[in-house]
Amino acid sequence: MGRLTTHVLDTSRGSPASGLSIDLFRLDGDVSVLIKTTKTNDDGRCDVPLLAGDAMQKGRYQLLFKVAEYLRRCGDDLPEIPFLDDVVINFGVEDSEQHYHVPLLLSAYGYSTYRGS
Repeated sequence: MGRLTTHVLDTSRGSPASGLSIDLFRLDGDVSVLIKTTKTNDDGRCDVPLLAGDAMQKGRYQLLFKVAEYLRRCGDDLPEIPFLDDVVINFGVEDSEQHYHVPLLLSAYGYSTYRGS
């Protein structure tokens, strides 16, 4: 059965990004539909898959990671207008029977992502 998961690592601290807020949207043309809002646990993961079972459908999605909020809470001295406020990752699910893992490696001035396992 397919599922969608994520994992956020704070590369500037060398630790999981705990308590980071994430919004998941389904993209339908120009319309974004909020599916779920969640936060990462102490391991930088979500306690349950973002999508699983019948909710895991072929289509376009967006993950919105609220990184400036997290970094400020961790004590980073960010400018009033931070370089990274929200990190948005748009991605597609072609096969709803597969596991799609979207990790985020994060610092105040950069990030990377990939399709993990």
